[in-house]
Amino acid sequence: MSGYFIVTGAAGFIGSNIVRALNARGEREIIAVDNLTRGDKFHNLVDCEIADYFDKTAFLDALASGTFEGGIEAVLHQGACSDTVETDGRYMLENNYRWSVELLEYCQSEEIPLIYASSAAVYGGGGVFREAREFERPLNVYGYSKFLFDQFVRRQLTERTAPIVGLRYFNVYGAGERHKGRMASVAMHFFDQYQAHGKVRLFAGSDGYGDGEQRRDFISVDDVVAVNLHFLGRDNASGIYNCGTGRAETFNTVAAATVNACRGKAGEAPMTLEAMRNAGIIEYFPMPADLALKYQSHTEADLSLLRRAGYASAFAPVGPGIARYVDALGGFAKAKDA
Repeated sequence: MSGYFIVTGAAGFIGSNIVRALNARGEREIIAVDNLTRGDKFHNLVDCEIADYFDKTAFLDALASGTFEGGIEAVLHQGACSDTVETDGRYMLENNYRWSVELLEYCQSEEIPLIYASSAAVYGGGGVFREAREFERPLNVYGYSKFLFDQFVRRQLTERTAPIVGLRYFNVYGAGERHKGRMASVAMHFFDQYQAHGKVRLFAGSDGYGDGEQRRDFISVDDVVAVNLHFLGRDNASGIYNCGTGRAETFNTVAAATVNACRGKAGEAPMTLEAMRNAGIIEYFPMPADLALKYQSHTEADLSLLRRAGYASAFAPVGPGIARYVDALGGFAKAKDA
C-alpha cells in the first residue's frame, strides 16, 4: 500500500463497517473523517484500527494545506446527512452536495480514486430502478442532494483523471446503525419493538399496497461493504451503480424474519405471518399524511451494470441476513405476552 485510505463518515453505520473490513484486509493506515457532534458514534470505532481522525470541518482545510499530498491511496466517501425527512434544504445541499463536490475536485486534481455513497432515493416514486436520468425523480431533499451530486459526477466522467464510483444504496440494515435513531433500518426498529413489547408495528396499506405489503430492496451492510471493496483498485470501472440485492421484499417479510430470529434466540418455535397477525404480534397503523407524499412504496435494484462491472457475488436473502443481524444485536429475553 502506498498511502492512506480516507473513510468519511467513518464513525457512522456503513463507514465504520468499511473501516473494519479494511482492517480485516490488513490495512491500518486509515484516516477516519466524521462529525462527532453526536458523540455516541465513537462506539462504532472502538474495535477499529485507524491512523488518525479528522473532524469533517477541518478535513477539507487539511487537504488544501497539503497535509496528505501524495499520500492518499483512495477515498471512500460515506459521510452525509441521511435523514429523509429533513426539510432544511440549505443544510442538506451544503452537507451532501457542496462538500462532496469539493472532495471530488481535490481527488481529481491529485488523481485519487473516489468511491462514494449515493442512494436509491434518487429514483423517488418511479417504478424503474436503472441508473439512467429518465428514471430519477427524487421525492425529498435528501434524494435531490444525492441526485445533484450524481449529475455532477456524470459531467466529470469523460475527462476524469482517476476512478470515480458512485454506489446507490438501497435499504441497508446491519450492525452499527443504532446511533441513527429514527433513520435506522426497520429491522432494528422491529427488533427493539419486539424485545420491548412482544409485537411490531407496520404501516397499513397505502399507494395500492395492502397492510405491510409495501416492498423495498433490503441489503445487508456486509454486502454493501463487499461492493465498496470490490471497486478498490479497479481503474476502468468508473460510473454509478445500484447497490441492492435485486429482490424486493415486503415489510411483512422483514417483520416476520425479525420476529422469528428473536423467537429462535429465545428458544421458541417460528411462526407464520398469518399466525403472527392473528396473535397480535404484527399490528398496522396508518402512514402519517406528511410522509405519504415522500414515501417510496417499492424499490428493486436493477443489477445489470453492477454485474457488468464484475461484481459476481450473491447477496444475502432477507431471512438469513436478518437472522445474522439479530444475533449481532445481542441477547434476547423471552418475548412479553402480546
